[in-house]
Amino acid sequence: MEFLSTYHLQGLVLGLCSFLIIGVCHPIVIKGEYYYGLRFKWFFLVVGLLLCVGSILVEGVLLSSLLGVGAFSCFWGIREVAEQQERVRKGWFPRNPNRRYPWDDDNTAQ
Repeated sequence: MEFLSTYHLQGLVLGLCSFLIIGVCHPIVIKGEYYYGLRFKWFFLVVGLLLCVGSILVEGVLLSSLLGVGAFSCFWGIREVAEQQERVRKGWFPRNPNRRYPWDDDNTAQ
């Protein structure tokens, strides 16, 4: 950590790690929705809350910031799970054939 602060690289490392955290969350949203549906939003909520607590408890600014970025990326993932289900409905992503979707009930009622 001393190396990063000596050469003023903390901002670049924080930016790069933020980019990677956000980039990793998208495939997790896709796979989570595929296997668990909208219930997967609870995973993001729990992990986000744990990361928030971790961000408060950690003393280092860089690590605390990264935990905060991870927390709010998880909170954003809650919304993305619902949007991912809409993308599946539109046919943009594959649907899990072993799972029922809300729009399947609409077709059987007719």
